[in-house]
Amino acid sequence: MNNFIKSIDWFSILLYACLVFIGWINIYSTTYSSDHQGLMNLDTFHGKQLMFIIVSFLTIIITLAIETKFYERFSSVIYLATILSLAGLFLFGKNINGATSWYAIGGMTLQPSEFAKAATALALANFVSDIQTDLNNFKDLLKAFAIICLPALLIIPQPDPGSALVYLAFFFVLYREGLSANYLLVGVFGAIVFISTLLIGTLWVSLITIVILILWYFITKRRKRKISVFRLVTITIVTIAVSYSVSFIYDHVFEQRHRDRFSLWLRLEHNPAELDHIRKTIGYNTYQSESAIGSGGFSGKGFLEGTRTKGNFVPEQHTDYIFSTVGEEWGFMGSGLVVLLFAALVLRVIFLAERQKSSFSRIYGYSVASILFFHFAINIGMVIGLLPTIGIPLPFFSYGGSGLLGFTMLLFIFLKLDANRINEW
Repeated sequence: MNNFIKSIDWFSILLYACLVFIGWINIYSTTYSSDHQGLMNLDTFHGKQLMFIIVSFLTIIITLAIETKFYERFSSVIYLATILSLAGLFLFGKNINGATSWYAIGGMTLQPSEFAKAATALALANFVSDIQTDLNNFKDLLKAFAIICLPALLIIPQPDPGSALVYLAFFFVLYREGLSANYLLVGVFGAIVFISTLLIGTLWVSLITIVILILWYFITKRRKRKISVFRLVTITIVTIAVSYSVSFIYDHVFEQRHRDRFSLWLRLEHNPAELDHIRKTIGYNTYQSESAIGSGGFSGKGFLEGTRTKGNFVPEQHTDYIFSTVGEEWGFMGSGLVVLLFAALVLRVIFLAERQKSSFSRIYGYSVASILFFHFAINIGMVIGLLPTIGIPLPFFSYGGSGLLGFTMLLFIFLKLDANRINEW
């Protein structure tokens, strides 16, 4: 026991505790009412979240008490159980706010997608760490993709595309383990074509692509590393085809609310009055969130002094938009501190992952870091208007028992693996 206490990474635990505490303080602020001042009042969101925090500490004890080998040996069983729980939502799930993402258990609800991230990380780590797995082998790569994509495909129809999008984080893990950078470049290329098509249209995207490839051809020719004309033609055709598909999907597949979100994000609407209308309707949450953060200034308005927070201007402020409370009441200084805490935790996990003797532990550690970074970056980008609203919570901050428990298990499974690294060979 003494060796375990010495070997566990207390710095990560300190960062976790700080984030959970600051998150709860801000949930308390968003839901504070003079009529409900009891901290454990379960009629309030902050009371429920405090109960979730207590349950999370019990979960930590159980997670750390389980033998390390259990997570590796039973990773496939855990993953299969998670897949079944996601599939079962279509039969037994409870619909909340238009999404069938929860099981109703007594007076509580449970969201299996929050636990699926840890289960997928375990399954992927188990598969990729197998000595017979080679990510340069197409069949093995397809199996790795299947492990990542299966839970995402079950989450999308709930519908919960935001939670499904998080599974893209696992591709950074595969890249660390030897996946060709070409796959990431293809993803970046697709994103550039998608955004460029919405901004300037298919015709201009096609013309710019042709000009760039012609210049590329002559540059490589002068350097005596001439690229084949066939490859250039193929890239041109693929780019134009992708661009046309983006236009078709945007105009005929996306609903108006989806088009409005992209229009708001990329400022596609040039009519100031129409753009302002979109900001105050479809983009109302982001509009109010930006206003709340901007009003906080450098040092903020003070705890429980946020006028927009007290006035309930930001919908769902205790969940996905919790960071707007930080910005309004604690200002740039408080927001900067939260960003630094998250960055420190992600970097610390990466550092711990790199010192693992077991490839299973290393891969799982990188999965944890990638998931936390993805959630953190997208949520804050969404709240300050840099990214479209897609409904991704801020880890350890946003209100919700399933989310807090899921992220706690995700992190502390790795801390258990790290604490046992001296016994791994």
